[in-house]
Amino acid sequence: MAASAKTLAIPDQSNNGDWTVVLPRRGRQRKNLPKLRKQEDQRTWSPSDQANDTIRESKLLHKMEICIKKVESSQFYRTLVDELEMMPVLESLNRVLASESKMGMVFYGVGSIENYENPRLQLSLAILLKRKFSWIGRLEVFDPILSAIECQVIESFGCSVLSVNEQGRRCAQKPTMFFMPHCEAELYSNLLQENWTVELLNHVVLFGNSFEIYEQFVSEFKNSPVVDSAKYILASRKFSREIKIKTLSDEYFGASSWHVFSPFLPTELQFTDL
Repeated sequence: MAASAKTLAIPDQSNNGDWTVVLPRRGRQRKNLPKLRKQEDQRTWSPSDQANDTIRESKLLHKMEICIKKVESSQFYRTLVDELEMMPVLESLNRVLASESKMGMVFYGVGSIENYENPRLQLSLAILLKRKFSWIGRLEVFDPILSAIECQVIESFGCSVLSVNEQGRRCAQKPTMFFMPHCEAELYSNLLQENWTVELLNHVVLFGNSFEIYEQFVSEFKNSPVVDSAKYILASRKFSREIKIKTLSDEYFGASSWHVFSPFLPTELQFTDL
């Protein structure tokens, strides 16, 4: 989908376009959301290439170190950290954590950190948040386009690369932060569907696209294919809380938000006409 003057185009991070997104800029009226692709089953995954190029690995390590320093020194990062340490985000995180001391982080759709700076910036932010906050536990990362070199570099920063393509269908048995900037609506819906119980949804913290914008888009374009694939996104709006981040630069994230979910009764999970 081509970017217009009213949309923020996120670079295609793969040759096959599996995770391509066009995200609306905040405050703009026309909202061209991602095209949606056919759901695939979970399956064992491994990189298709070989990790035997020490020069490439060294160069990528250097690029990541530069990006980590760039994010850490940015006003964007300082502002985000401040938000996580104050109401209302802190209150929401504490509610999800409850009696647990740690919250795992799952990063879906990181993209190619070797070929593009945006994925490196996003991964850098996830790494820095884990370093900063003791309540963030294991950091797991996945994208089907990752190369063996990229996997090695990601793991060198203390992350784990998933060996299964979960298609977003991770069951949150314990408090889990899903870090999904610029993912497709289908992945968000997959995640919500997999956790569509009162107990599991209360374990989920999601960082990703604004659900409010999806809702506005669907109300504007009722015949869009986004409607069906965003079914769980739209249904979750009645019991979710969206806290928009104070985006200081589109270089980082654009219109992203924190989402927490607090259904109390199973009847709240029943679908009505959207």
